[in-house]
Amino acid sequence: MSEKSKIVEAADRIWNSIHTKATCEPIRDLLGETDVEAAYEAQQINTMRKLSAGEIIVGCKIGLTSFAVQKQLGVDEPDFGMLTNVMMVNENTPIPWSELMQPKAEAEIAFILSKDIDKQLNSIDELIESIAFASPAIEVVGSRIEGWNIRITDTIADNASASHFVLGKSKVLLSQMDLEGCQMNMKRAGEIVSTGSGRASMGNPLNAALWLANTMIDKKAALKKGDIILTGALGPIVAVNPGDEFHAEIDGLGTVSVSFGK
Repeated sequence: MSEKSKIVEAADRIWNSIHTKATCEPIRDLLGETDVEAAYEAQQINTMRKLSAGEIIVGCKIGLTSFAVQKQLGVDEPDFGMLTNVMMVNENTPIPWSELMQPKAEAEIAFILSKDIDKQLNSIDELIESIAFASPAIEVVGSRIEGWNIRITDTIADNASASHFVLGKSKVLLSQMDLEGCQMNMKRAGEIVSTGSGRASMGNPLNAALWLANTMIDKKAALKKGDIILTGALGPIVAVNPGDEFHAEIDGLGTVSVSFGK
Protein backbone atom coordinates (compact mmCIF):
# COMPACT_ATOMS: atom_id res chain seq x y z
CA MET A 1 0.00 0.00 0.00
CA SER A 2 1.34 3.44 -0.93
CA GLU A 3 1.94 6.15 1.66
CA LYS A 4 -0.95 8.20 0.26
CA SER A 5 -3.28 5.20 0.43
CA LYS A 6 -2.37 4.66 4.08
CA ILE A 7 -3.16 8.30 4.89
CA VAL A 8 -6.55 8.06 3.18
CA GLU A 9 -7.32 4.79 4.95
CA ALA A 10 -6.41 6.37 8.29
CA ALA A 11 -8.74 9.29 7.57
CA ASP A 12 -11.49 6.91 6.46
CA ARG A 13 -11.17 4.86 9.65
CA ILE A 14 -11.63 7.93 11.82
CA TRP A 15 -14.39 9.38 9.59
CA ASN A 16 -16.34 6.15 9.85
CA SER A 17 -15.93 6.17 13.63
CA ILE A 18 -17.22 9.75 13.83
CA HIS A 19 -20.40 8.83 11.99
CA THR A 20 -21.08 5.38 13.43
CA LYS A 21 -20.05 6.37 16.98
CA ALA A 22 -18.14 3.09 17.15
CA THR A 23 -14.53 3.40 18.28
CA CYS A 24 -11.78 2.21 15.99
CA GLU A 25 -8.34 0.69 16.27
CA PRO A 26 -5.36 3.07 16.49
CA ILE A 27 -4.24 4.37 13.12
CA ARG A 28 -0.55 4.13 13.96
CA ASP A 29 -0.62 0.68 12.39
CA LEU A 30 -1.02 2.61 9.11
CA LEU A 31 1.07 5.74 9.72
CA GLY A 32 3.55 4.61 12.34
CA GLU A 33 4.14 6.37 15.66
CA THR A 34 6.32 9.28 14.50
CA ASP A 35 5.09 10.48 11.09
CA VAL A 36 3.43 13.67 12.31
CA GLU A 37 3.09 15.16 8.83
CA ALA A 38 1.18 12.14 7.56
CA ALA A 39 -1.12 12.38 10.58
CA TYR A 40 -1.85 16.05 9.81
CA GLU A 41 -2.63 15.08 6.21
CA ALA A 42 -5.19 12.57 7.48
CA GLN A 43 -6.64 15.26 9.75
CA GLN A 44 -6.90 17.66 6.81
CA ILE A 45 -8.80 15.13 4.70
CA ASN A 46 -11.51 14.95 7.35
CA THR A 47 -11.50 18.72 7.90
CA MET A 48 -12.25 19.18 4.21
CA ARG A 49 -15.04 16.61 4.46
CA LYS A 50 -16.58 18.60 7.30
CA LEU A 51 -16.39 21.82 5.30
CA SER A 52 -17.98 20.09 2.32
CA ALA A 53 -20.82 19.06 4.63
CA GLY A 54 -21.42 22.70 5.58
CA GLU A 55 -19.39 23.12 8.75
CA ILE A 56 -17.46 26.37 9.23
CA ILE A 57 -14.03 26.72 10.83
CA VAL A 58 -14.15 29.03 13.85
CA GLY A 59 -10.62 28.53 15.19
CA CYS A 60 -8.13 25.99 16.51
CA LYS A 61 -7.42 24.01 19.65
CA ILE A 62 -3.95 23.34 20.96
CA GLY A 63 -3.27 19.96 22.53
CA LEU A 64 -0.34 18.44 24.39
CA THR A 65 0.50 21.73 26.08
CA SER A 66 1.60 19.90 29.22
CA PHE A 67 5.33 19.18 29.12
CA ALA A 68 4.70 16.00 31.12
CA VAL A 69 2.21 14.71 28.52
CA GLN A 70 4.60 15.62 25.70
CA LYS A 71 7.27 13.52 27.38
CA GLN A 72 4.79 10.68 27.84
CA LEU A 73 4.03 10.64 24.11
CA GLY A 74 7.66 11.13 23.09
CA VAL A 75 7.28 14.56 21.47
CA ASP A 76 8.75 17.99 22.13
CA GLU A 77 5.95 20.24 20.90
CA PRO A 78 2.15 20.46 21.12
CA ASP A 79 -0.32 19.62 18.37
CA PHE A 80 -3.41 21.31 16.99
CA GLY A 81 -6.89 20.50 15.73
CA MET A 82 -9.53 22.53 13.92
CA LEU A 83 -12.63 23.89 15.63
CA THR A 84 -15.88 24.16 13.68
CA ASN A 85 -19.20 25.79 14.46
CA VAL A 86 -20.90 22.49 15.28
CA MET A 87 -18.42 21.89 18.10
CA MET A 88 -19.34 25.15 19.84
CA VAL A 89 -21.93 24.72 22.58
CA ASN A 90 -23.99 27.25 24.55
CA GLU A 91 -23.53 27.19 28.32
CA ASN A 92 -27.28 26.73 28.78
CA THR A 93 -27.62 23.81 26.37
CA PRO A 94 -26.62 20.31 27.52
CA ILE A 95 -24.46 18.39 25.07
CA PRO A 96 -26.43 15.33 23.91
CA TRP A 97 -24.71 12.18 25.10
CA SER A 98 -25.25 10.63 21.67
CA GLU A 99 -22.79 13.14 20.17
CA LEU A 100 -19.92 12.16 22.46
CA MET A 101 -17.23 9.50 22.32
CA GLN A 102 -15.23 8.73 25.47
CA PRO A 103 -15.56 12.35 26.64
CA LYS A 104 -13.34 14.19 29.10
CA ALA A 105 -13.51 17.82 30.25
CA GLU A 106 -10.74 20.34 30.78
CA ALA A 107 -10.75 24.04 31.72
CA GLU A 108 -8.80 26.40 29.48
CA ILE A 109 -8.15 30.01 28.54
CA ALA A 110 -9.47 30.99 25.12
CA PHE A 111 -8.09 33.84 23.03
CA ILE A 112 -10.14 35.58 20.35
CA LEU A 113 -8.17 37.27 17.59
CA SER A 114 -8.63 40.93 16.69
CA LYS A 115 -6.95 40.62 13.29
CA ASP A 116 -5.50 38.15 10.83
CA ILE A 117 -2.08 36.68 11.57
CA ASP A 118 -0.63 36.46 8.08
CA LYS A 119 3.09 36.29 8.78
CA GLN A 120 5.52 34.71 11.20
CA LEU A 121 5.53 36.36 14.63
CA ASN A 122 8.85 37.00 16.31
CA SER A 123 7.65 37.72 19.83
CA ILE A 124 4.88 37.40 22.38
CA ASP A 125 4.36 41.17 22.11
CA GLU A 126 3.50 40.82 18.41
CA LEU A 127 1.02 38.08 19.28
CA ILE A 128 -0.65 40.17 21.99
CA GLU A 129 -1.31 42.89 19.39
CA SER A 130 -3.43 40.35 17.49
CA ILE A 131 -5.58 39.22 20.45
CA ALA A 132 -8.82 41.07 21.21
CA PHE A 133 -9.55 39.45 24.58
CA ALA A 134 -9.52 36.24 26.62
CA SER A 135 -12.48 34.21 27.84
CA PRO A 136 -12.81 31.17 30.12
CA ALA A 137 -13.51 27.93 28.31
CA ILE A 138 -14.22 24.28 28.91
CA GLU A 139 -13.10 21.95 26.18
CA VAL A 140 -14.67 18.53 25.89
CA VAL A 141 -12.15 16.19 24.33
CA GLY A 142 -13.06 12.84 22.90
CA SER A 143 -11.32 10.01 21.12
CA ARG A 144 -12.44 7.92 18.22
CA ILE A 145 -9.60 5.54 19.15
CA GLU A 146 -10.78 2.68 21.35
CA GLY A 147 -9.85 3.07 25.00
CA TRP A 148 -7.89 6.29 24.38
CA ASN A 149 -5.06 4.01 23.23
CA ILE A 150 -3.21 6.84 21.51
CA ARG A 151 0.21 7.97 20.46
CA ILE A 152 1.01 11.28 18.78
CA THR A 153 -0.03 10.21 15.27
CA ASP A 154 -3.33 8.80 16.53
CA THR A 155 -4.40 12.00 18.26
CA ILE A 156 -3.26 14.32 15.46
CA ALA A 157 -5.11 12.33 12.81
CA ASP A 158 -8.13 12.40 15.13
CA ASN A 159 -8.18 16.23 15.05
CA ALA A 160 -6.18 16.45 18.28
CA SER A 161 -8.97 14.52 20.03
CA ALA A 162 -11.35 17.49 19.67
CA SER A 163 -15.05 17.11 20.41
CA HIS A 164 -16.91 20.17 21.76
CA PHE A 165 -16.21 23.42 23.61
CA VAL A 166 -18.04 26.19 25.44
CA LEU A 167 -16.96 29.76 26.11
CA GLY A 168 -17.87 31.79 29.18
CA LYS A 169 -19.50 35.17 28.79
CA SER A 170 -16.67 37.33 30.15
CA LYS A 171 -14.27 39.08 27.79
CA VAL A 172 -11.08 40.27 29.51
CA LEU A 173 -8.20 42.27 28.08
CA LEU A 174 -4.88 40.47 28.49
CA SER A 175 -3.47 43.47 30.35
CA GLN A 176 -6.08 42.96 33.06
CA MET A 177 -5.09 39.44 34.13
CA ASP A 178 -2.14 37.30 35.14
CA LEU A 179 -1.99 34.66 32.43
CA GLU A 180 0.79 32.67 34.12
CA GLY A 181 -0.28 32.83 37.73
CA CYS A 182 -4.07 32.71 37.41
CA GLN A 183 -5.54 29.83 39.38
CA MET A 184 -8.23 27.54 38.02
CA ASN A 185 -10.61 25.22 39.76
CA MET A 186 -13.25 23.09 38.09
CA LYS A 187 -16.12 21.51 40.00
CA ARG A 188 -18.53 18.69 39.24
CA ALA A 189 -21.73 18.83 41.29
CA GLY A 190 -20.00 21.25 43.68
CA GLU A 191 -16.92 19.07 44.23
CA ILE A 192 -13.53 20.24 42.99
CA VAL A 193 -12.25 17.73 40.41
CA SER A 194 -9.43 19.68 38.75
CA THR A 195 -7.12 22.52 39.79
CA GLY A 196 -4.22 24.24 38.08
CA SER A 197 -2.87 27.51 36.77
CA GLY A 198 -1.95 29.32 33.59
CA ARG A 199 1.57 27.92 33.82
CA ALA A 200 0.24 24.46 32.99
CA SER A 201 -0.04 25.49 29.33
CA MET A 202 3.60 25.57 28.22
CA GLY A 203 4.49 27.95 31.04
CA ASN A 204 2.07 30.57 29.72
CA PRO A 205 -0.92 30.20 27.35
CA LEU A 206 0.69 32.85 25.13
CA ASN A 207 3.58 30.45 24.46
CA ALA A 208 1.12 27.88 23.16
CA ALA A 209 -0.72 30.46 21.05
CA LEU A 210 2.54 31.75 19.54
CA TRP A 211 3.51 28.21 18.56
CA LEU A 212 0.12 27.74 16.92
CA ALA A 213 0.20 31.04 15.02
CA ASN A 214 3.60 30.30 13.51
CA THR A 215 2.78 26.66 12.82
CA MET A 216 -0.34 27.68 10.90
CA ILE A 217 1.76 30.09 8.80
CA ASP A 218 4.13 27.21 8.02
CA LYS A 219 1.14 25.14 6.90
CA LYS A 220 -0.28 28.02 4.82
CA ALA A 221 -3.43 28.06 6.95
CA ALA A 222 -3.09 31.44 8.66
CA LEU A 223 -5.30 32.31 11.63
CA LYS A 224 -8.03 34.88 10.92
CA LYS A 225 -9.68 37.77 12.73
CA GLY A 226 -12.36 36.40 15.04
CA ASP A 227 -10.76 32.96 15.33
CA ILE A 228 -11.01 31.24 18.71
CA ILE A 229 -7.84 29.68 20.10
CA LEU A 230 -8.20 27.12 22.88
CA THR A 231 -4.79 27.26 24.53
CA GLY A 232 -4.67 23.99 26.45
CA ALA A 233 -5.70 22.49 29.77
CA LEU A 234 -4.89 24.36 32.98
CA GLY A 235 -5.29 21.23 35.12
CA PRO A 236 -5.94 17.50 34.91
CA ILE A 237 -8.63 16.41 32.48
CA VAL A 238 -11.66 14.69 33.99
CA ALA A 239 -13.74 11.83 32.59
CA VAL A 240 -17.36 12.77 31.89
CA ASN A 241 -20.44 10.73 32.84
CA PRO A 242 -23.99 11.11 31.51
CA GLY A 243 -25.82 13.93 33.27
CA ASP A 244 -22.65 15.59 34.60
CA GLU A 245 -22.40 19.34 35.09
CA PHE A 246 -19.05 21.14 35.31
CA HIS A 247 -18.37 24.67 36.50
CA ALA A 248 -14.91 26.21 36.11
CA GLU A 249 -13.55 29.45 37.54
CA ILE A 250 -10.31 31.13 36.47
CA ASP A 251 -8.88 34.00 38.52
CA GLY A 252 -9.31 37.32 36.79
CA LEU A 253 -11.19 35.75 33.90
CA GLY A 254 -14.51 34.56 35.25
CA THR A 255 -16.55 31.39 35.06
CA VAL A 256 -17.82 28.93 32.50
CA SER A 257 -20.13 25.92 32.75
CA VAL A 258 -21.06 22.92 30.66
CA SER A 259 -23.60 20.14 31.14
CA PHE A 260 -24.23 16.79 29.51
CA GLY A 261 -27.36 14.93 28.57
CA LYS A 262 -28.33 11.60 30.06
